Amino acid sequence: MQESVPEPKALQPHDTELGKLGYAQELFRTMGGFSNFAIGFSVVSILTGAVTLYDYGLRMGGPAEMTIGWPIVVFFTTFVVLSMAELASSLPTSGATYHWSCELGGKGWGWFTAWFIIVGYITALAGIDYGCAQFLMPMLGIPATQTNLLMTYAALLVSHGVINQCGIRLVSWLNDFSVTVHIVGLIVIIGALLLFAPKQDFNFLLSAKTYNADKIPYGWAFILGLLQAQWTLSGYDSCASVSEETVDANLSAPWGMVIAVIVSSIVGYIMLLALTLSIGDVNSVLSATDGSGNSVPAVVAILVQSLGKQVGVAVSVLTAMAMWFCGLGAVTGCSRVIYAFARDGGLPFSDFFKKVESKHHVPIAAIWATVACAFLAAIYSGAYAVVTSISTISLYFAYTTPVFLSWRGRHVTPLVKGPWHLGKFSHGVNLLAIIWTVFISAVISLANDGRAGKAMAGLLVSLGLWYYFRERHRFKGPSWIGKGLAS
Repeated sequence: MQESVPEPKALQPHDTELGKLGYAQELFRTMGGFSNFAIGFSVVSILTGAVTLYDYGLRMGGPAEMTIGWPIVVFFTTFVVLSMAELASSLPTSGATYHWSCELGGKGWGWFTAWFIIVGYITALAGIDYGCAQFLMPMLGIPATQTNLLMTYAALLVSHGVINQCGIRLVSWLNDFSVTVHIVGLIVIIGALLLFAPKQDFNFLLSAKTYNADKIPYGWAFILGLLQAQWTLSGYDSCASVSEETVDANLSAPWGMVIAVIVSSIVGYIMLLALTLSIGDVNSVLSATDGSGNSVPAVVAILVQSLGKQVGVAVSVLTAMAMWFCGLGAVTGCSRVIYAFARDGGLPFSDFFKKVESKHHVPIAAIWATVACAFLAAIYSGAYAVVTSISTISLYFAYTTPVFLSWRGRHVTPLVKGPWHLGKFSHGVNLLAIIWTVFISAVISLANDGRAGKAMAGLLVSLGLWYYFRERHRFKGPSWIGKGLAS
């Protein structure tokens, strides 16, 4: 049942708090706690990340990648999301990580954080919808040419732009429905595999063998394969990005993030174990093709080989639907960050990108900028694992920057705690989050011949030069710096 939320014109306590920061309440505050969780759960979307990169994880670390790698990433990612949730409770605005960094470190830290989160979201959206297009084409009988793939990909992006333009109420309803699609999809996939698919011995789950063509030593290949889990467990910050559209945001947003990660982690692990136990032969799954000789995703191959073609394709449809919902939520989250950054004058042509459409109260220019840039990002990357690597590194840089600033200032800058906080455990949790982010980002940057690392290095240099010669003089940052988080 869809939860009841106040009418959009009703003045909420957070509207007054927003006014104290110098912002008008331009976006409709209609999302309830469940809807806030739903957007985070939809963007995390284990039926997207865990499925589209299943091939990559299996190729790198074999069955043990799914059995051991997933829990490792879940354990350390929990420290990151807990640290972020505490900050979301203290300053619930659409700027999210960008605003937290501004308050804790100043306008320069905030400016870089904003660009990292924007780049991370855009490349994440590219990975989500590109993967969805790859899933959809064989189901629809569309020849797998590059032109057809790009056309299908563009159509998915446009559909997300149109839906987001129609207003947050429709997006909220669809994200609520997305939870149902994900749960039904997971129940169907897990249930069908456990009931009807031939099973491997449980020892198979611990099989430590790499299937990568480059013959990378197993230990290193396993570590590189952690990208599958880490990319999946990202995007939960979208709960914070829609804070200005959420009722009781300083509780709903942090709980939305935490619960989205917990639920996704548990059901995702069960799904991965069910899929892996149903593999007949790893090599045949990784080399599977359709009737025309085009390669198919490993998960589709497992479903078809285990359950038959008709059942396998039917289950894959649910997966494609979940990917579509994931892309929808990613457009919402990214457009709100672009809107918040432009509202503070952080973007070129900020007056254009901060425009809010009067009928539905949505940042229309930011929505379509997200869609256009995601299309270009997929063309640039040239490889699925590369674009997902860039996305993961960018997002986690943005996630951990305000966490680092909070930890760095623990003895200097006392925080005004929101109602959701970690108390005496805060700084220890922050430190573990920082250490994990540095480690996993370094690992991912070296994957795929270091292409993601080179792209990130180029981004850092470009942003650094741009900020030094231009933005440090022009960009003033939010007018409320010094008044929000710090006492």
